[in-house]
Amino acid sequence: MEAALQQTRREFVRAAAVTAVSPTLSRMASAQSYPSRPVRIIVAAGPGGVPDILARLIGPWLSARLGQQFVVDNRPGGGNNIGAEAGVRAPPDGYTLLLVSTSNAINVTLYEKLNFNFVRYIAPVATIVRQPALMLVNLSVPATTVPELIAYAKANPGKLNMGSPGIGSGPHMAGELFKAMTGIDMVHVPYRSGGGAALTDLLGGQVQVLFQAPVGAIEHVTAGKVRALAVTTKVRSELLPNVPAIGEFVPGYEASLWFGFGAPRATPKDIVEKLNEEINAGLSDPTMRMRLADLGGGVLASSPAEFGKFIEDDTEKWGKVVKFAGIKPE
Repeated sequence: MEAALQQTRREFVRAAAVTAVSPTLSRMASAQSYPSRPVRIIVAAGPGGVPDILARLIGPWLSARLGQQFVVDNRPGGGNNIGAEAGVRAPPDGYTLLLVSTSNAINVTLYEKLNFNFVRYIAPVATIVRQPALMLVNLSVPATTVPELIAYAKANPGKLNMGSPGIGSGPHMAGELFKAMTGIDMVHVPYRSGGGAALTDLLGGQVQVLFQAPVGAIEHVTAGKVRALAVTTKVRSELLPNVPAIGEFVPGYEASLWFGFGAPRATPKDIVEKLNEEINAGLSDPTMRMRLADLGGGVLASSPAEFGKFIEDDTEKWGKVVKFAGIKPE
């Protein structure tokens, strides 16, 4: 009888050990076999813009490293919400990734009735790049520094028109944060057709101030057609090292245009970590870093947990600005 009980105990212990180890073995197997088919990268914007370029830059790197195609799927429209919803609601199997950005953090508060909760539905995978916006002024504006612009705007409330690529865009929010922290009044002029039209009107003097991503704007700065007073990131940009950061004059000011990768929330942790490792390896590659620098950004590498905290903090920050300025989507 005692021998039978001992045998039963041994079988129970073996069964318990197998049960405990099985999930770990399963996770290891899924990481080792992933990916076994093409992976889709959803970009909530049309072809040719910075988000599309980033996805088509990182995608081939992952394809080469992981042996499967990473295919870009452009889903523009709805203030980036159409693509974002498609990304977070996809099967959480690692075969759908979403290029996420500052816009996703802003939209959480900007849109009151979204069909999804971005912060709760997204599994942060990896950050890629952080860009400044340039604070540009038309040459007719009698200000060559940020303090001079603040003084002029306070002396002439409502006289300056501030263009942007659209309501709730990263550059728009950078401008609204500047207005809130300095107490100045500038009239917001959004352009539905994007930053190109806003830049054209800045050159022509229809708007006097514009917060704009570096791509497409730096050439006009170096040609002397517009004046760059500052960048919005905490530190100066390597592309324009002589242009100060706004925070040098407005303590605490910082506004980044950032991009990264996310996946549906329940995506297996081991797959998320594998993707994070490969993306961070790409961010260490000199050629990749140079191409990212050409887009006006600095490499921003992180762990999934760090990226999650980053998204939460940025969502809270822009939520306060949206509420303070009373911003409503078009």
